[in-house]
Amino acid sequence: MINLQRRFAIIGHRAPSTGNIFLNDLSGLSGRIDVLARAINSTLFLSHGIRKDSQIILHLMGGEGSSRRVLFDGSTLAGVRPDERSIAGHIRSLVKLRLPPIGTWIRVSAGIYHSGGDIETTLQEWSRDEVNILVLDKQGIELDEITLVDTDVGFILSDDTPFSDKENKSLIEFKRINVGEKWLQGHSCITIVHHIIDSNILD
Repeated sequence: MINLQRRFAIIGHRAPSTGNIFLNDLSGLSGRIDVLARAINSTLFLSHGIRKDSQIILHLMGGEGSSRRVLFDGSTLAGVRPDERSIAGHIRSLVKLRLPPIGTWIRVSAGIYHSGGDIETTLQEWSRDEVNILVLDKQGIELDEITLVDTDVGFILSDDTPFSDKENKSLIEFKRINVGEKWLQGHSCITIVHHIIDSNILD
């Protein structure tokens, strides 16, 4: 039976790292925070509980300030409801805070942390932790063709826009996998990843 610790990292290309998030316009003025909120929901929330074996890092790359990372850790998360507006409200409060240094995680509330840095910073941290890093990409091989060992596994995905040339350069050394023949929304891909691992298809 596979018992994997699952990490996800999603890049929000237009999501503001500082300033304001408009809860009545998550998909427009807020830089597609709705996409990130749905990714958090799919990563962490069950019908009646939270996945203790999963976490997700948001990479807020938009706005005028330096990039910010936000970590939601299911093992300690509390006080967050599984709806987009509630999740976005936590992010809204967080982006008003002073940006921590790159690589320094500061606790904001139970299971929520933030740090400076971008996807390269996250890749460096995951590599130090010996995480098996995979990139979710329709052009990759099927996930069930990958042999996963019983260790942390990390999945990288983008928001509603493709990876940039710079990001693709950072990701070039990692295997690319797909979870179907169609281009799916990120939160759907996360759900399928959970299903495949939960069903012990990979053994």
